[in-house]
Amino acid sequence: MSVFMSAFASLVARLADLLEPFFHAAAAAAAIILFTACVRLAVHPLSRAAARGQKARTRLAPQIAELRKKHGRNPERLQRAILELHTREKVSPLSGCLPSLLQLPAFFLMYHLFSNREIGGEPNELLGHALFASPLGDRWTDALADGGVFGAQGLLYVALFAVVAAVATFNYRSAKRQMAATPGMGVPGSQDGPQLPGAGAMSAMTKVMPLMSFAMLFTVAVVPLAAALYLVTSMTWSAVERAWLYRDVPAGGSAVATAA
Repeated sequence: MSVFMSAFASLVARLADLLEPFFHAAAAAAAIILFTACVRLAVHPLSRAAARGQKARTRLAPQIAELRKKHGRNPERLQRAILELHTREKVSPLSGCLPSLLQLPAFFLMYHLFSNREIGGEPNELLGHALFASPLGDRWTDALADGGVFGAQGLLYVALFAVVAAVATFNYRSAKRQMAATPGMGVPGSQDGPQLPGAGAMSAMTKVMPLMSFAMLFTVAVVPLAAALYLVTSMTWSAVERAWLYRDVPAGGSAVATAA
C-alpha cells in the first residue's frame, strides 16, 4: 500500500510541477482538479452507456404498460416478461451506479494522501501546498480557527459549499424526474405492480442518492481540502455531463442517475 501511495504522490507532484508555470502557488490544487477530470474522462464511456440504458427504459414504457395489461393478474409472468424485455433490449437497471462506484478508489487515494504526514517513510511534501492560503491537508475546522467563516480560508469553503448545494439541488430534481419517468423501478406493492429483480434496490438507491449529494456538504467540511476539491470537481463534472447526455430528453421525461 505504501508503495502504491508513493507512486500516487509522485504522480500528483509531477502534475503540480507541470502546472506550476501557469498556476504558481495553486499548482497542486490545479493538479488535483486535472487528476479528477482524467478520472471522469476514464469513466465517461460508462456514463454514456448508463444514459443510453436510462433512455431505453423510458422508451420501453409503452411496451411495459402493455405487458402489465396482459399479465396483470399473474405477477410472476409479468415480472418474467419485463425482465425478458429488458434483456432483449440490453437494458440494465443498475448500470447508472457504475460510474460513481469506480470513482471511490480515486477519492480514497486522495483522502489518504493528504491525511498522512509521511508517505513511504518520507515527509509528505504535498502538505506544504495550498489554495488561496488554505493548506491542502487542512479541514474546515482549521479554516474556522484561522480567520473564521469570512476569513480567506473560510470564504474558500463557503464557495465550495455553494457549489455542492447547487449540484445537490440539481441531483434532487433529476431524481424526482427519474422516479416519475422510469418504468418498473417503483417499490413492491405500489400502483406500478410487480417490479424487476433488483428494481427495488435501484428504487431505494434512486431515493437515497440525492440525499447523499446533500450529505457531501458534511463530507467537504470534514475531509482534507484536497479531497474536498476532488469531490466538488467530480460533482460539478457530473452535473455538466448529465445535462449534456440528456440534452435531447424532454424535461418531463428526463431519467438520470444522480450519483456525483
